[in-house]
Amino acid sequence: MFHLLDLYAQPYDPQHPQVCFDEKSKELHGEVHPPQPAEAGRSAREDYEYHRNGTRNLFLFVEPQAGFRQVLVTRRRTKLDFAHVIRYLVDELYPAAEWIDLVLDGLNTHREETLIEIFGKAEADRILSRVRFHHTPPHASWLNMAEIEIGVLEAQCLDRRLPEEVILYREVVLWESRRNDQKATIHWTFTRQKAEKIFCEHQSYS
Repeated sequence: MFHLLDLYAQPYDPQHPQVCFDEKSKELHGEVHPPQPAEAGRSAREDYEYHRNGTRNLFLFVEPQAGFRQVLVTRRRTKLDFAHVIRYLVDELYPAAEWIDLVLDGLNTHREETLIEIFGKAEADRILSRVRFHHTPPHASWLNMAEIEIGVLEAQCLDRRLPEEVILYREVVLWESRRNDQKATIHWTFTRQKAEKIFCEHQSYS
């Protein structure tokens, strides 16, 4: 925990961007009966029945200090998908960075070994020379600021029925573009000093 808090406290450096990564699934639901729009004296109505149109995965990268994020929509969230989005991060999103400090949770696929398995050692070494993994502690994924950004995505974009992948993709791109145009940042207030104070108070009571 202290390692991540110290990382977050470092000043902004475009050569060494701090990027947080997480993923979220979204079920695609189509309408059985057309929804009824709101009218005078009556709110909009939506039938409780829906068609299940499968599930899509959303990989989210967010650079809190720069107010930048990108969401990638995929059909799965396998080792292969993870390896390819990490290569995309290095080669497409931050090609000029010396290295990227990447904060992510401890899912078993979120490992350097995954890149070696998918790409082979030479290509994996090339990618890993430009990205440094910083895993959140067990049961502390809340230390990953990408969870905050996913919460915003859910509230502003995914809180309704989306019937098809193309519509999901379009809505996510519009949301992403709006947030990036605003350079919306994350105001992180949990510092190492606060963590140490809580730890000391806990020790005094135990």
